[in-house]
Amino acid sequence: MPVLSPQQNAYAQYKNNKIMTASAPELTLMLYDGAIKYLNVADFALEKKDLNKANTNIVKTEKIIDYLRNTLDMKYPVAQDFENMYSYISRRLVEANISKDREIVAEINKHMHAIRDNWIEVMKANHIMVKDA
Repeated sequence: MPVLSPQQNAYAQYKNNKIMTASAPELTLMLYDGAIKYLNVADFALEKKDLNKANTNIVKTEKIIDYLRNTLDMKYPVAQDFENMYSYISRRLVEANISKDREIVAEINKHMHAIRDNWIEVMKANHIMVKDA
């Protein structure tokens, strides 16, 4: 395991603390942000023809979407809407990874930004503090 510099260690502790103290809505927002970050990295990797890096980051996005799908509480009607959305995104991620298609990655990224932005509005409407947004 690599040794972290004092700055890297402090940042790692900050990130861990941020996650450990976050509310469920904040964690969901962090997951959306993570998916967007990985899609951006995948797009850049595809542009540079780094197929391994693109694959790795598309798979990371798939894992986030899978996690979000698994946490849905289907007793609420809106959960089915999220399931449909996540299911579509999952299919498109597989297609993007198979074809290494930047247009599909861009489409998914657009959807993830819209979902994230809507989530922030829901948080604000419910008086949930949005940190770093």
